[in-house]
Amino acid sequence: MTEPRDRSDQVARLAQLNRQFHQIVPHNRALGLEVVELSDGDARMRLPYSPELVGNPDTGVLHGGAITSLMDACCGAAVFMKLPSPVPIATLDLRIDYLRPADPGRDVLALATCYRLTRNVAFVRGVAYHEDEADPVASAAGAFMLATAPGRGSPRSPAP
Repeated sequence: MTEPRDRSDQVARLAQLNRQFHQIVPHNRALGLEVVELSDGDARMRLPYSPELVGNPDTGVLHGGAITSLMDACCGAAVFMKLPSPVPIATLDLRIDYLRPADPGRDVLALATCYRLTRNVAFVRGVAYHEDEADPVASAAGAFMLATAPGRGSPRSPAP
């Protein structure tokens, strides 16, 4: 009997996370990015297909910049899920290898895993795909800087 309650709690939590995600990063809202699933060090997101995001009108293929934004957001979310407590992060390096064009008219999913967390840097791998992670549209490898010293904007700094 607890399954429906757990499922509804999970759906409500994801809806709240998506609202916060869009509020904090308006670019994510503009692209329609959606958090699908979060767990310890992992994130899964969706980029809904939109004609406004097409890079080549002759083919209907999504622009690579939209997929890069999806991968950056998903990798960053994976870092947040690995952190013991929230701190500001910034993308230091993000390599995207485009393996094939995304299928026109189809949403693109992304899965990212933060596989190493040091005091200053988090390391992440990810893939963008349609249905099967083993048949990716793109792969990513990234490094994210973690705020470590108190300073303006850091959650560890005292209020001015």
